[in-house]
Amino acid sequence: MVARYELIADELREEILAGAHPVGSQLPSEAELAKRHGAARGTVRQAVAVLVAEGLVGSRQGARRIVLGAARSQSFAELHSFAQWARAGGHRFGGQVIEQRRRRPSAAESARLGDGEVLEVLRLRTLEGEPVLVERTVYAEWVAPAVERLPADCESVTEALYDAIGLVFAYGEHLIDAVAAGVQDARLLGVRRGSPLLRQRRTTTTHEGRPVETSDDRYRAGSVAFSIRNSIGANPLVRQAIDLRSRPGEHMFDL
Repeated sequence: MVARYELIADELREEILAGAHPVGSQLPSEAELAKRHGAARGTVRQAVAVLVAEGLVGSRQGARRIVLGAARSQSFAELHSFAQWARAGGHRFGGQVIEQRRRRPSAAESARLGDGEVLEVLRLRTLEGEPVLVERTVYAEWVAPAVERLPADCESVTEALYDAIGLVFAYGEHLIDAVAAGVQDARLLGVRRGSPLLRQRRTTTTHEGRPVETSDDRYRAGSVAFSIRNSIGANPLVRQAIDLRSRPGEHMFDL
């Protein structure tokens, strides 16, 4: 038997995909939806939570839910930047550097990027005007000057670096898990401290294998979904166990 909230979610999903609730508009309030469907507000809240998890509806707190459109997924079959992926999906996107600084690399960063001075950049990304992603990117010394010359509101760092110095981000290694929002992440993304965030850690290199960057990207829950397509002959996804006793507070994201 299908649960009541699932039926409500199905109806709302169909309405969104059919354009009855345009992208950028506000979803009716829980009270309005409860009256319309003859259901309890808790049941409606469960239905809306399904749409949030699918990326159809925004999860901003303290306001009505904003319709974001079709489910937004990013495939790992190809290496795309946030801006490239957002543009391909027809989304309105933006970016803003919050802070950046030169510093000495940590031991882990030296192993990935080399021993030279690195550039650390904290950047906030938006989709349809809502904050969805906090990027903490560390650039290798050789590419740092080009990054520093970019405007703070540069929409696509990947494209700007290609135009400026011909840099191509050719290969990427990704690790996905879930973490709790700290004070800074919660403030930037407009969520409560401790809220779950989807974390993607990546290291990228050029075609020649020269390291470019390593990054810790944290997505607000419900803002995107990552898709993996595999087969018996090719499987880009590796399942890795983590010893939670040695890494408290971290959990692998179940794909």
